[in-house]
Amino acid sequence: MKKLPIEYNSNVLVGMQTSDDAGVYRISSDVALVQTVDFITPIVDDPFVFGQIAATNSISDIYAMGGTPLTALNIVCFPLDTFDMDVLEKILHGGLDVIKKTGVQLIGGHSIDDVELKYGLCVTGIIHPDRIYTNIGLQPDDVIILTKPIGTGTINTAIKAGIAAHDHTDRAIQSMTTMNDCLSGYPHSEHIHAVTDVTGFGLIGHLSEMLATGSIAIHVNANAVPLIPGATEYAAMGLLPAGLYRNRDFVGNNCTVASNVKRDIADLLFDPQTSGGLLIATSKNTANQVIDYIAAKALCTAIIATCSSSQQGHIYIE
Repeated sequence: MKKLPIEYNSNVLVGMQTSDDAGVYRISSDVALVQTVDFITPIVDDPFVFGQIAATNSISDIYAMGGTPLTALNIVCFPLDTFDMDVLEKILHGGLDVIKKTGVQLIGGHSIDDVELKYGLCVTGIIHPDRIYTNIGLQPDDVIILTKPIGTGTINTAIKAGIAAHDHTDRAIQSMTTMNDCLSGYPHSEHIHAVTDVTGFGLIGHLSEMLATGSIAIHVNANAVPLIPGATEYAAMGLLPAGLYRNRDFVGNNCTVASNVKRDIADLLFDPQTSGGLLIATSKNTANQVIDYIAAKALCTAIIATCSSSQQGHIYIE
């Protein structure tokens, strides 16, 4: 879409320029709409669980912007010649389960007959125009907090290969069905300098999007990054998704991996995530306050990176 001649009016507070998690459009001095759309292909065999994962993945983008989700529309691509309609019903029930738990109102949707199954949501939320979290705004003394462990892409690859242990699968599902609302209602929005969620571009890919200003270096402590149990085991076996290699190519020369970082760990930092956690940038001085607030809902509260001034934006995996 970069080549489209889109002209933004003054009410567009967040557009496509920074590849953020959602768009934001101001409708009054104290209310703006937050809008996102996302759908995925199945990554587990259970259609109800797939629906839960897809819905969680879609709604989480609203929370990543600091917004409150209000309404949702189902988006369905369904191969009528491949699956019975009860499969679709179970998927939609899984999605509805998550929608209800988050207080979102489902108001409709659209479906087509397609050769590949896909499901997701178009979600609309609201936010105060002065309290928007975006993926840019890093400052030199910031630390970056991660709220979910990494490794769903590799574990999903092991699931497809039929060798994933049940406890590893369960932990991956737990992560993918945990909503990213841990920062919702945080009373000191000025503490939060940048936020994004970790999805298809992997941890390093989404960190690279946070480097938009070009004057910050991010130093990732590879050993501090929490990993889903089993992820390193499957990575060592070579069960790496194709998207991992695309993510590494996407980051390119903007990332340097220290020679002492284990290959399996370095690979997982590029692992494409489904419904991954939040990356929250805040000052070293306010990090503990943020961590104390999000701890009740976040699966982890790991400080995985620090920031420093730099003439050129770069990521160092150390």
